[in-house]
Amino acid sequence: MPPTFPFFTDVNPNVVAVLDCASFAHMFDMELVEKRNVLVGDFMPSVKFTGDLRACAYLDTAEPKHAQLKNFATDILKRSSRSWTANLTTELDTMWTSIESSLSSEGSASYVVPLQKFLFNFLTKSLLGADPASSPEIAKSGYTMLDTWLAVQLMPTVSINFIQPLEEIFLHSFPYPFALVSSGYGKLAKFVETQCVEVLERGKTEFGLTDEEAIHNLLFILGFNAFGGFSVFFRSLVSVIGNDSKLQESLREEVRENTNGSSALSFESLTRLDLVKSVVYETLRLNPPVPLQYARARRDFELRSHNSAYQIKKGELLCGYQKLVMRDSNVFDDPETFKPERFMGDEGGELLNYLYWSNGPQTGSPSESNKQCAAKDIVCMTACLFLVHLFTRYDSVTFDSSSVTGVVKAK
Repeated sequence: MPPTFPFFTDVNPNVVAVLDCASFAHMFDMELVEKRNVLVGDFMPSVKFTGDLRACAYLDTAEPKHAQLKNFATDILKRSSRSWTANLTTELDTMWTSIESSLSSEGSASYVVPLQKFLFNFLTKSLLGADPASSPEIAKSGYTMLDTWLAVQLMPTVSINFIQPLEEIFLHSFPYPFALVSSGYGKLAKFVETQCVEVLERGKTEFGLTDEEAIHNLLFILGFNAFGGFSVFFRSLVSVIGNDSKLQESLREEVRENTNGSSALSFESLTRLDLVKSVVYETLRLNPPVPLQYARARRDFELRSHNSAYQIKKGELLCGYQKLVMRDSNVFDDPETFKPERFMGDEGGELLNYLYWSNGPQTGSPSESNKQCAAKDIVCMTACLFLVHLFTRYDSVTFDSSSVTGVVKAK
């Protein structure tokens, strides 16, 4: 796995590939594996990208700081629920109004930039309790600062489907310096320091963090976990429903039958939207936002797949490739096909035990003792609300790869 030679002399590119649901489950057993510094493989970006600190995602559960930071993140999510749907509604309205304006004047409208602006504003308000509008530069360019920060640190490990071996030679052969994004990251950190005083104070008084730990972990939660994850996930979701008129019709009918025509978004409204939830889960199955998950063997153990067993040695790096794991034909019927109703009913509910996008099963519970995404549930609910808003506002929407080409407003 990248990165490799010539400037990664301390990185071992060899991994044990984990490719079915049975073997992948070992990745969540913290008695068997550890997660220290293996978020993106044996390579770890310089800590300069995170304020000269190791963010929570790079910590193992056995490290004392992990519990403090995981609980801090969980507390942020719980408190953000008070304003989550209101912020979501406001920013989605702004996004679609912008897209409609471009559509009427140009005949089509790219949704990529409006989507990223929406995500940045919505997540900054909800998670940080800060309004990007308080800083004109952050309001204008904050999302691009996060984009470049993510790209520069992850480039050595990410495939962009460029011509080989040129991709390996020019993208995966050396780390990119923090200096390329230091100015933007410094501005984001200053924004957090000055605009998120209440959150930072809680980090210190309730979770024992320093100012620097709270600032840079907040930025990591915002930029890497939330903004980065949603940017990938929502584009997949849009792609799934884009030109499937039959699926759009089914979603629209379910949404309107169960929301009584109300445009107000609420978590409670999702309880009856079985198809909407199933579409979200099926999108995560086939297009997990983080396709590769890593773990290092804490001790020797036997790793079992559906039909074999392997002896894993302490220190070996496991790499789970979710795009294959989530196509396990022993678990999922017709696994290559997108089935909107797959996760509906009792049988569909059982399959959630094998939906692993969040570094754990969808039926699992994130805690300080595991590495499952603290926002597992709210991510899925937010995607559902995104669809509810869409089919409350429109009868149908037509997309191509990166643009909206037509909308029919709700009658």
